[in-house]
Amino acid sequence: MAAPAVRVRWSCYSAEFKDPLIDKEHYRKPVEKLTEEKYDRELKKTQLIKAAPAAKTSSVFEDPVVSKIHQHDDERRKQNTEVPCPSAEEQATIEQNPYTIFHQALKNCEPMIGLVPILRGSRFYQVPVPLPDRRRCFLAMKWMITECWENKHRRTLMPEKLSHELLEAFHNQDPAIKRKHDVHKMAEAKRALAHYRWW
Repeated sequence: MAAPAVRVRWSCYSAEFKDPLIDKEHYRKPVEKLTEEKYDRELKKTQLIKAAPAAKTSSVFEDPVVSKIHQHDDERRKQNTEVPCPSAEEQATIEQNPYTIFHQALKNCEPMIGLVPILRGSRFYQVPVPLPDRRRCFLAMKWMITECWENKHRRTLMPEKLSHELLEAFHNQDPAIKRKHDVHKMAEAKRALAHYRWW
């Protein structure tokens, strides 16, 4: 009896297909040093292996959240190389790690609670529900990118707009943070309907 097929990235793989190894260091080891892994390497020559996902990389700089925001903003992929240089006194007080700024800005924009339409008695009610982490991250990215598209100057390039948005969100001054507070206020106003989410 054949193994059931699993749908993966527009291709069907059966259960006998193995996951690919993306780590380059594994392949750089000489075969003589692989004592217990030698059998696995020989076995993989005849085994069926799935295709590696296009988004996966073996880079040490890989960050899934950064790659997600690049996927959201794939309409204009131009990179900005200019960096404004403040004075020496200001540089001492400014956070300069881009990963810290990016993740803190996203965390500042993430809503904790969202409103979900739930049908009760032929009527939809907006019920406050705690959001999962993926939904929080998606909403924060979506709000920041739509803010860049709609309310920023049209002649400014998208990377520059997004960098200004991230810096404003890092300092809690972004319109996306105002949107987060509006969602929280609406959820607070609808908290009497919170018991509907368990039905």
